[in-house]
Amino acid sequence: MDQKSSHSTRIPKSGSISFGRSKADCLIRSISAYGAALDIAGDEKIPDEFALTVIPDGGPRRCSVAWRKEKRIAVAFY
Repeated sequence: MDQKSSHSTRIPKSGSISFGRSKADCLIRSISAYGAALDIAGDEKIPDEFALTVIPDGGPRRCSVAWRKEKRIAVAFY
């Protein structure tokens, strides 16, 4: 296994969280092949499972919340 594939990228990127008919903006603090750390922009209630899109270069990826702390959410991709 290539070690580089498991490293996370720590360059903040814009993201969009989609769930049901709702969307919320976020800042992706770090991202890897397995998950991401997100800062939530608004006061919207984010569910335990949703789709995360990296703007502008990514398609939606299904994820589930691993932990929450104030405005930060860590997610695992599946």
